[in-house]
Amino acid sequence: MSFKRRQFLLFLGAAAGTTAVGVRGQGQSLVVSQTAQAASPPGGFLPLQGPLPYEGIGLADVKQLDYYSRYQIQDDLVLPQGYTYDVIASWGDPLGDSRVGYNNDYLSFVPTGPDEGYLTVNFEYISADTWSKTLEPVTGKVLPFAEVAAALEAQDGEVNAFELPDDDPLKAQIREISKEALLDQGLGVISVRRDTDGRWVRTNSDADRRISGISGLEDDRYLRVTGPAAAVFIKQTGQGYMDSLGAFVIGSFGNCAGGTTPWGTALSAEENFQDQVPEAVYADGTAFSPREKAFDDGIDGQGNVLGLSCNKYGWIVEVDPSNPDDFGTKHSWLGRYRHEAVGIRVEAGSPLAFYSGCDRRGGHVYKFVSSNPVTNPQDKANSQLLADGMLYAAKFNPDGSGTWIPLTMDTAVDPVLPSTVVGGMVTLPNRPEGGFIKVEDDAVAQAMKQQYGTLGDLYEGSDLEKQGAILIDAHFAASAAGSTTTARPEDTMVAPDGTLFIAFTSGLPGGDGGPDTAIFQGPNGEEEYEYGWIMKLMEDSNDPAAMSFQWEMFAAGGEPAEGGLGFSNPDNLEFDAKGNLWMVTDMSTSAHNQPVPARINEQGETLSQKELLGIFGNNAIWQIPTTGDRAGSAYLFGYGPMECEMTGPYFTPDNTTLFLSAQHPGEVNGQRQAMAAETRSFAMQTTDGVPFIQAREVPIGSNWPGKNPNDPPKPSVVAVRRLDGEPLS
Repeated sequence: MSFKRRQFLLFLGAAAGTTAVGVRGQGQSLVVSQTAQAASPPGGFLPLQGPLPYEGIGLADVKQLDYYSRYQIQDDLVLPQGYTYDVIASWGDPLGDSRVGYNNDYLSFVPTGPDEGYLTVNFEYISADTWSKTLEPVTGKVLPFAEVAAALEAQDGEVNAFELPDDDPLKAQIREISKEALLDQGLGVISVRRDTDGRWVRTNSDADRRISGISGLEDDRYLRVTGPAAAVFIKQTGQGYMDSLGAFVIGSFGNCAGGTTPWGTALSAEENFQDQVPEAVYADGTAFSPREKAFDDGIDGQGNVLGLSCNKYGWIVEVDPSNPDDFGTKHSWLGRYRHEAVGIRVEAGSPLAFYSGCDRRGGHVYKFVSSNPVTNPQDKANSQLLADGMLYAAKFNPDGSGTWIPLTMDTAVDPVLPSTVVGGMVTLPNRPEGGFIKVEDDAVAQAMKQQYGTLGDLYEGSDLEKQGAILIDAHFAASAAGSTTTARPEDTMVAPDGTLFIAFTSGLPGGDGGPDTAIFQGPNGEEEYEYGWIMKLMEDSNDPAAMSFQWEMFAAGGEPAEGGLGFSNPDNLEFDAKGNLWMVTDMSTSAHNQPVPARINEQGETLSQKELLGIFGNNAIWQIPTTGDRAGSAYLFGYGPMECEMTGPYFTPDNTTLFLSAQHPGEVNGQRQAMAAETRSFAMQTTDGVPFIQAREVPIGSNWPGKNPNDPPKPSVVAVRRLDGEPLS
């Protein structure tokens, strides 16, 4: 495949296979690319070489064979020449009256002055094995892991602790572990400032605090609810489980991506809540019993022993970081599903438009439109607009057009047909039993259309309660209404001109369904495409409240020789001040640097894309220009420590700092012992498809961010900056 962009990067004199060296300076790590200066760097930085050849480095094939024959992965946040990072906070550090949580994800920065502000940090989940093994050395807490593990082994790996007698010692032990795990999830507010040396440091203000998965359980820090779901929560009787708390909610967990409003609040997206509580609800919106999600040997089912009501999780949470008494509001008009992000469009004179995706295979893309318009985008009263409006789900057409389907009682039932989906399965509401069913036969979906005329016919209660139940069951209601099943929608980010960018991380089918075969195809027409895409969506007439739109694929992951840009599994998105799109990747941790000695297995079969993921190395940070002659090209800015996911990119208004989260370093192999590493073999190909073998040195486990031998790995928040203090790009 020929280069799509002009060659702009000259490599001079670097030793073959040497990519980066670590240099310590003033207590920080500066990782310097050993390639030479770029003749015309695209974003003010010298793109990293990375383990996989890609067109952005501008190397001819003959040079690629030389430069990429050996590669050394670093257990560090590897950045271009002239850039460094400050570690702001790590798991276990004090925060308010609690501690910094685990697996930090989205970062919101709300300035309070030129060089200070509030970071609001999501804490998504615990990586059970590494978390349990490092909890004591990091926090000093000792939990009964061994005792509970023995009990679980004797009971096929799970225990329904919800129904154990209150005086059962096992119940108390499971409760102790579950509370500690949920404490390490949720959100945190961290006040920061830039010191005279340019470093970002904590200031520990009175606003610093935690909102955890158990807020409200043993204190008065309940979260609140707005919108129609509250009508379901306050009912006195119903078909399913009710926690007697009404519109109060215990905690927030599964907090993945998010957004930041112009009026200074942070939005946190509850994603994989189904790991801790049931997902299924009844037709009246009430919850399935906690017994349906037992506590297991992966430390999932944390809500079981606490009796958490599942219909209260899977929402968007809004928090004002400047208000120390604000512990979060869940806005039910934004829908309950596996939220991955919030794309925010706020324009004076127009309604609010908030976009989000349901991160599952076969998940939908959604838009909330407020009933009333915005007057002043900076007015904190805009939060009240989230309490009234309409939630829509996207229907994409193969011709590049699309429409928004309202999730309301009058919307016709017109289910997604399994035959249109990769993998041939969709999930639809199950009636009359409640919950959902997996449908593989078009006739079953068509029978639902014949039996139920509208979404209102699928749900029960008063009109307000029915609307609440639809929002509580949003994913399955959207499937019943015919919204397009997509390829794991991750981040949704609105560009300054109003264009929505959507990261679709993987086009493979799975247990939740798969993407529409007519919409999601790889560069060569592949219906199953692991590496993902970034889509552009333009509202008709550029109107935030438009009911129709145009869409096109902007970028595709994958190997350059096969039509991709050199990355895999795009996730969080962010724009810099120049309009460049920044993206971090989310490859499955278990695939990182897994050897690929040959592309054909012992049976003579070509490896699948999923089996090839190891060639991409660690999860990484990329810049993709959106305008000019380099629009749509990708440039590697950095990659993360071992077995981690880089998340939460957020720029300061002056573009001199990029805040990032490094989530779950050492998730698979845990604590790196005695700086262990091994050399692995990879069957690679150049950007033009010439095959070669790469010998890659791979650290085993992680010691980041301490980086000393045998340091425990700790998820951490960092501030990336240039050493000269200039804007990053």
